[in-house]
Amino acid sequence: MNSWLLALVVGILQGIFEWLPISSEGNITLFLTAFQGVSPQVAVQFSLFLHGGTAVSALAYYRDEVVSVLASLPQWRPREAFESDTADLSFLALATLASGVVGLVAYTALMDLASALTGSAFVALIGVLLVLTGIVLRSADRLSLGTREEPTLFDAVLVGGLQGLAILPGVSRSGTTASALLLRGHDGPSALRLSFLLSIPAAFAAGALTVLTEGVPAIDPGPALFALGVAAVVGYLTIDALMRVVHRVAFWAVCVGLGSLAILGGVLTLA
Repeated sequence: MNSWLLALVVGILQGIFEWLPISSEGNITLFLTAFQGVSPQVAVQFSLFLHGGTAVSALAYYRDEVVSVLASLPQWRPREAFESDTADLSFLALATLASGVVGLVAYTALMDLASALTGSAFVALIGVLLVLTGIVLRSADRLSLGTREEPTLFDAVLVGGLQGLAILPGVSRSGTTASALLLRGHDGPSALRLSFLLSIPAAFAAGALTVLTEGVPAIDPGPALFALGVAAVVGYLTIDALMRVVHRVAFWAVCVGLGSLAILGGVLTLA
């Protein structure tokens, strides 16, 4: 495939897959290795590089929230870290730290376990979890159960650690982190918002680490930067569409739909 056409295709795939529970990294790696003959190592590096594009998407979409979070920094105090005014700041900072520690360990020391941790069965498992979460949320709606208003210290460590594991191909970052937040009692829009905000520093770090250690992988720098731009534009449009759906449709139905998609993707890959 022509390198510019390849850049267009993988940029579109990254922009769409990043926000769905089907692992953008795993699917792009599969596409590059199975259909383009790219070595698995280079394919993984390029998929990590593309995360920089969707990080720009999330930063642009949540620019007001990012400014608000940064503006709360002067009010931050250790004893009140997870109070309402600074809870998001504390969550994002601690979760990012946990992601970095777990991600570094996963990438450097656990690659031998990647097949066990990141296969299609794991993607399907995330789908089952989302479907079950949808059922739980539907029950919660009927029972009028309360939801968690602010993220906690435990949320930050749990979600950050799970995001760190998502550096391995096949682990869905958005599916894993959003599911954890949902099961912790956060409502649908809040869970996606925190998940997508948390993706910004992690995605920039993954892309920067790849460039600093390996350079721009897989294809020439021009098409690679084009792919990055395509991922940013498509990612912005996709995240906007998803959030519109979340605010208009009962989130339990969104969970069931996304979970079914993940199960189908995992089963088809296994087949």
